[in-house]
Amino acid sequence: MDVIRSIGDFILGKPSADTSMDMVIVNVRLPRIIAAIVIGAALSLSGAVYQGVFRNPLVSPDLLGVSNGACVGAAIAIIFGTSMIAQQVFAFGFGILAVGIAVLIPRLVRNTSNLMLVLAGIITSGFFSSIMALLKFTASEDKELASIVYWQMGSLTKIGFGDLGAILPIVVLCTIVLLALSWRLNILSFGEVEAQTLGMNVKRMRGIIIVCASALTAGCVCISGTIGWIGLVIPHLARLLVGSDHRKMLPITILLGSTFLLVVDTACRTISTLDIPLSVLTGLVGAPFYAWLLWRQKSANLL
Repeated sequence: MDVIRSIGDFILGKPSADTSMDMVIVNVRLPRIIAAIVIGAALSLSGAVYQGVFRNPLVSPDLLGVSNGACVGAAIAIIFGTSMIAQQVFAFGFGILAVGIAVLIPRLVRNTSNLMLVLAGIITSGFFSSIMALLKFTASEDKELASIVYWQMGSLTKIGFGDLGAILPIVVLCTIVLLALSWRLNILSFGEVEAQTLGMNVKRMRGIIIVCASALTAGCVCISGTIGWIGLVIPHLARLLVGSDHRKMLPITILLGSTFLLVVDTACRTISTLDIPLSVLTGLVGAPFYAWLLWRQKSANLL
C-alpha cells in the first residue's frame, strides 16, 4: 500500500509525507522498471524485424554493427571524461554511423542483395570492434577501462526519467511504423524476387524497416549499454508460440521481450549484494534457453 500511495502521489502531483520512500520508488525503482520494459520490447522487436527481413532466425539486432558502433562512441566519450548525456549522444551517433557505413558498402559495390548487406554488417562490426580494442588498450586501467567494460556489459542502474524521455519518442515512432508494416514483412520473408513480383518496392521497404530497427537498437544501447541475447532468443520463442505471421508474432515478441528483461533486471539487483550486469545473466539464461528451443523445434520437425 505504501508503494501504491507513493506512485499515486507522484502521478497526481501531491506532496508526500515520506520523502525517502518516494525518492527510492520514484527516482530509482520506477525509471528502472519502465526502462526494462521499454528496452526489452524494443530490442526484441528489432531482432524479430531483422530476422524477417534477412530471412534468418540467427540474426540479432546488432547485425549491421550498431552495437559495436555505439560501444565505440561511448568509449570515446568516457576517455574524454564527458558527462553521461554526452556518452549517450556519442553512443547513439556512432551506432547510426555504423549502420550507415554498412548500408553504404553494398551501394559502392553495386550489389544491394541481402547477402551483401549481411557481409557489409560483418565488415563494419569487425572494423568498430578493432577500434574498440584500441580504445581499451589506450584507456587508463584505474577508471576509464573499468567504465568502458561495465558499459559494454549493460546496466539499467543509472537510467532516469530524463534518459527515458530522450528515447521514448524514437521507440514509440519506430514501433508504430514496424507494427504497421508487419504484413509487408510477411511478403519480404518470401524472398526479394517474390516480393517484387507482388509489386513491392523491395529496396525502399527494406530501407525503411532497417532504419527503424536500427534506430530502436541504437536508442536502447545508448542508455543501457550492450544487452545480448534478447533480440535473438525472444523472437524465436514468439515464432514458436504463434507461428511466422509477423502480424501476430511482433506483438507477442514485444510482450515477451519486455517481460523477460524486467525479470532479468530484477534478478540482477536482488540475487547478490552487487548489481550484476545484464549481459551476464541474459547470456547465462539465454544461451541454454535458446539451445532448448532449437532442440524442441527439431523434435517437433521429426514428429
